[in-house]
Amino acid sequence: MNFANIVGSDVENVSSITSLHFGGFAEFSLSEKFSLQPELVYSAQGTKQSNIKLKLNYLNLPVLAKYYVSNNFSLESGPQLGFLLSAKNGGNDLKDELESTDFSWAFGLGYQLESGLGFAARYNLGLSSIAKDFEGESSEVKNSVIQLSVAYTF
Repeated sequence: MNFANIVGSDVENVSSITSLHFGGFAEFSLSEKFSLQPELVYSAQGTKQSNIKLKLNYLNLPVLAKYYVSNNFSLESGPQLGFLLSAKNGGNDLKDELESTDFSWAFGLGYQLESGLGFAARYNLGLSSIAKDFEGESSEVKNSVIQLSVAYTF
């Protein structure tokens, strides 16, 4: 589940939307306590303002460093590159008005059961503006996404 919004100095009177994300990952153990986890994730993001809902769909590629505090509990952090798949505001296509890529940093935690079932919470902090510069003026509009996940590892 996603709780997505956009933030920045050029953003006013918006509220978050609830959407979804899904994907896959691989985990590569580097030591007993550290691992690297690349992912491929579809993420529905955006915001709403009054009766208007901005729907942004991304293909995100996070690469997370994971530190295991215990056998089952981990902390994770790392960069994420997102590719804009679509941008809609009602029936209007806004993809040409937004940057095709988004760079963010992910912070999170996870808990893995012995059965393979896992749970995670993550915050994706937008680092790059998603709005294209308009008539020489730069915009400060960034993604801000809280993600809650359920996963199965085999």
